[in-house]
Amino acid sequence: MLFRWSGRAVQTLSAAGMSALLLTSAMKHFREPRFFAQVVPDYLCRDAPDANREAPEAGADSAGGVSPEHDGGGRPLAVMTREEWIAVSGLLEAGAAVVLLIPATRRVAATAVTGMFAVFVAGHVDALRRSYGPTGSPAQRRAHTVRLPLQLPLILWAWSLRNAPVRPRQ
Repeated sequence: MLFRWSGRAVQTLSAAGMSALLLTSAMKHFREPRFFAQVVPDYLCRDAPDANREAPEAGADSAGGVSPEHDGGGRPLAVMTREEWIAVSGLLEAGAAVVLLIPATRRVAATAVTGMFAVFVAGHVDALRRSYGPTGSPAQRRAHTVRLPLQLPLILWAWSLRNAPVRPRQ
């Protein structure tokens, strides 16, 4: 055999693959943000509809302040709009893609990416739940039924990048 795969070469190739995937996804966040809109849970969005409240009239309450519908509707985690969440997650993915390529920062970056993918599971679960609700369509059900289980291999792949490459025996 002319070429022997070292542990370092395999890890570098794997990190490059994960980096390419993250960078592709990051670009898609800005080119097709609607693709990610359903995966951002309503409870995180200031601009999400709230089924428990009536529609806002002019954006102000009777005291002249901002109505609850415009400040997150009483949702304490609603700190950004859906579009802002999509943009921020795209920027995080782009940053992670770059940092994964640097061997000195790979362990920390892989840990962060693992956490990021784990947090994304909540959005995928929420999207799947909503797709099976009264407003969900068969296409949404199929898409989210496939997207949710894909998170586990991504989490495991990112976690595997934390390991130091196996050094060949001398």
